Order: sequence, then C-alpha cells, then structure tokens
Amino acid sequence: MKQNNMLAMILAGGRGSRLHDLTNKVAKPAVSYGGKYRIVDFPLSNCANSGIDVVGVLTQYESVLLNSYVAAGRRWGLDTKDSGVYVLPPREKADANLDVYRGTADAISQNIDFIDSYDPEYLLILSGDHIYKMNYAKMLAYHKEHNADATIAVIGVPMKEASRFGIMNTDETGRIVEFEEKPAQPKSNLASMGIYIFNWKLLRKMLIADMKDPDSNHDFGKDIIPALLNDGKKLVAWQFKGYWKDVGTIDSLWEANMDLLDKKNELDLHDSTWKIYTEDVSALPQYIGPDATVDRAFITQGCRIEGDVKNSVLFTGATVGAGAKVIDTVLMPGAVVEPGAVVTRALVADGVKIGKGAVVGSADSENILLVAKNVKGVE
Repeated sequence: MKQNNMLAMILAGGRGSRLHDLTNKVAKPAVSYGGKYRIVDFPLSNCANSGIDVVGVLTQYESVLLNSYVAAGRRWGLDTKDSGVYVLPPREKADANLDVYRGTADAISQNIDFIDSYDPEYLLILSGDHIYKMNYAKMLAYHKEHNADATIAVIGVPMKEASRFGIMNTDETGRIVEFEEKPAQPKSNLASMGIYIFNWKLLRKMLIADMKDPDSNHDFGKDIIPALLNDGKKLVAWQFKGYWKDVGTIDSLWEANMDLLDKKNELDLHDSTWKIYTEDVSALPQYIGPDATVDRAFITQGCRIEGDVKNSVLFTGATVGAGAKVIDTVLMPGAVVEPGAVVTRALVADGVKIGKGAVVGSADSENILLVAKNVKGVE
C-alpha cells in the first residue's frame, strides 16, 4: 500500500564520534553491519517495504561514500518515475568554517522547500543509525486513528537503563503528558526511538518559529516536542515490539552483529516478507578449508577460512589463515587474520590486516577492542 501522503526524512548527519576510527572517513550510517549491509539500509528498506515513495537523506560529516551509496535509490526500488531517494546536505553556514545542521530540527527546517514541493500531509522523521525492521504504515494508521498532531515511536527498556534515554510519560490512553530527556529518576520505561510522525502543516509552523528563536537548540527532543506539549497539542506514543539496536558505540555495534548468531534473533535477515535491501557485491562463494573448524559463526560470501572460527561474524571477503583463531570477534569486509594469529573479543575494521602470530584482544576485557589499523606480525 503506497503512503503517498507521507514523506520520509532520514537524519544521517551525525558525526558518530563514539565509533572512533570507524567514522574517521565514513559517515556513521554508511558503516558496515551484518556481513554485507550498511546501517542506512535498514531505514531505507523499511521505507520501501512500508510503501513510502520519497525519502530525503540528510547528510553532513564524511558523507562522500554515503551520498553516492544512497543517491540512486535503485537498491531499495526507490528509483522509479514516482519515487526517489534524495541526498540533502546542509545549505546554511552555522559558523564561518563549517556547513552543518545545528540540530535535528534545523536539519528539517533547512529543507522545508524540498518537503513543500511534495505537499505531504504527514512527515516521517527517522534516525539513520539504528538497526531494526518497522512497518511505518502501521505507525501512520495509529497516528490517524488517534487523531494525533504527532506520534512518537517508543520501546520499553529496562527501568534501570531508562535514565539513558528520552522518556515519554503517558496517560492510560497512550497520550504523552510529559517528555523527560535522560531523567535521573525516570517515571516510565518508554524510551523514544527517534522516530516521529508529524502533521506537516503544524510542524512547518513550529519549525519556522524555532528558526527565529536565538535561545533554541533547534532540536526535536529539546525544543520542538516540549513546545508542542506546552501548546496542548496531542502527542501519542506508539509502542514498538521487536528488535531495535542503537549502534552508536563499538560495544553496541559488536553486540548487534553478535545477535545474528542467535537462532531466535528477532531481526531475521532472511525474512522474505520484509527484505533488507543492500548493495549487490560480486564475490566468490565462501571457502572453508579441510583443516578449518567453525563453531557458531555467521559467515558471508567471499570469506576464506583455513583456521578456527568460534562465536564470530565474518563480513564479505574476510580471511582467516591456517592455524589462526578468531573468537568472539567481528571481522568487517576484507579483514585479514594471517596464519597463527589469535583475535579475541574484537571488532576488526574494513581491510585491516592482523599479521602472522599476532595476539589481539582478550577474553577477560570489559570492552570490545576496535582494531582499526594493521597489526604487525611476530618476526
């Protein structure tokens, strides 16, 4: 079912600094995930599967690869006469040296003309750095059913973790009565997922007022949503039940990949009814040598394994040499573990080579080790 009255905007301009060297040259939404995907494949595939024809992708830092990746739209079937994926970099200077969006709301404000050109009734706003599958058509149906001015997708989190999130406090009907940003003493465990549906005419009015406010952070969580609540507008919470992961840190990116090893994982990348579309990379079939051992692993095409792999995820073209051991580790595209090397509890970046006999990572480490530069082997 086509959602021609709703346009989507994906906020894909975050710096991704907590991913350290992975985002030095690549925008966070373009970071690799799950063997052959990129993070941005998920919101774009969700849009395509939900019947949304037009998607704006708001890019900013280190966006060359991301811009070229999403521009055609063909991977997600959004390249027809009546559909498209549009790359929207910042147009205004926030300071003398840098073209940036000043906040999440400013990113939308700078693109009002683009949105107006499609005259949507509803605007869907998405984060570009989360791993999940969601039917936005169901969220829109909920929005209409409740005659809401805005609908915010929420997910229940453990109460002990609620203070890390923007929390929505609701009444018995699901109407949001209060929004608290990372409260020290949370009253609810309904965390905002950074996924919003707004009635466009109302939001447009709010954004224009926000642009003129010198004291605003130009942010949805800090400014727009509180202003709507203060004005007595009807905001409702739509509770999502399913797999969702914010992959903003090395540990969480590693965890999201390791979740794929669970046979009961709710994400299910093989679900033919809700396909996640991505770049079709030509690669040879995986090769597992006669002396190799593989125990609980997610192995993508093009991998060559001649050593031991245990509880690990190997992306396209990863190589494990003879006698090498890869344990509790994520090897990103083209990563090479040379013969005799041992890698434990690590995330090895694209194309990184770990030399012969090198020992990297530890089973006892509290955090996952990011290996973003070549490791010299034992002489």
